[in-house]
Amino acid sequence: MKMNPLGYTDIQVSEMALGTMTWGEQNTAEQAFEQMDYALAQGINLFDAAEMYPVPPKPETQGRTEEIIGQWFQRSGKRDQVILASKIAGPSEGGSHIRDGKTRFNATTIATALDSSLKRLQTDYIDLYQLHWPERSTNFFGKLGYQQPDSQPDDLTSFLDTIEALNQEVKSGRIRAWGLSNETPWGLSHYVMEARAHGLMPPVSIQNPYNLLNRTFEVGLAEMAIKDQVGLLAYSPLGFGILSGKYQRGTRPENARLTLFKRFDRYFKPQVDAAVARYLQIARIHQLDPAQMALAFIQRQPFLTSNIIGATTMEQLRSNIAAVDIVLDDDVMEAIEQVHLDQPNPAP
Repeated sequence: MKMNPLGYTDIQVSEMALGTMTWGEQNTAEQAFEQMDYALAQGINLFDAAEMYPVPPKPETQGRTEEIIGQWFQRSGKRDQVILASKIAGPSEGGSHIRDGKTRFNATTIATALDSSLKRLQTDYIDLYQLHWPERSTNFFGKLGYQQPDSQPDDLTSFLDTIEALNQEVKSGRIRAWGLSNETPWGLSHYVMEARAHGLMPPVSIQNPYNLLNRTFEVGLAEMAIKDQVGLLAYSPLGFGILSGKYQRGTRPENARLTLFKRFDRYFKPQVDAAVARYLQIARIHQLDPAQMALAFIQRQPFLTSNIIGATTMEQLRSNIAAVDIVLDDDVMEAIEQVHLDQPNPAP
């Protein structure tokens, strides 16, 4: 497993990361333990969590994923072998069970959220602490175009105050580095510029969606990821499994994520079905597993730091990790590019 630097730091992370958002909802603790054991044995050292997990977010399960990881640390004794990432939730009408849905990324809230995560994770530090989504109203979570809101809350935290709060946590040793998630080019640029202007640690990564159905990261953010050393942690690399082909022609597999949870309806559109059908055809012609082809495409990108894979079964996990050894030839890449040109970003 290839290792990549996390931003400009000396932290080395595997080119694939283990996503955890199903643990405590679709996966039991024992199943999660098996996934962590296997992933670590295959060379994956980056595990990505969040205080909000598992998904879908619910008051009765919130924090359960971090608790499971903490149990595994105590059971395995392998905390020092893992680069642990987690996230503080942003404000959300749908997440009112976390700080009444009114999170602000100020020093007080960051410290309080970090206290709780560290307790659940049974560790005294997190390697990468991320802002799960922006505090301000902007385009993320399926919103492609930006629309100026009529107003923003009066108590939004300034970029500098957030940076200073996170840098204080780095200084205290409770986190080693910090990053962004679901962020826009405007937001990323301001965090980087403010940090550098004040001699503070800037973000070292940005965790945004990136897959064959959503390549919007390539517009604006890709150049910044490379030049400012804020590499992509790609999430949803299989579009919640839809790029595997298992949902084609109206199929709804039992216990599959998009079968169980209707909130991800952006993946059920005619243009998505059409694009997926063409990607599946490319995979058939070149005798590739379609999920592995989709993951291998992401592994080629120069702005990638790590590709976050998630699985609900060990069979899926083994297959996904095996994709790290697949190299797509020029014919496959050209065919993929043609589909993208004809049907760009059908599921942002």
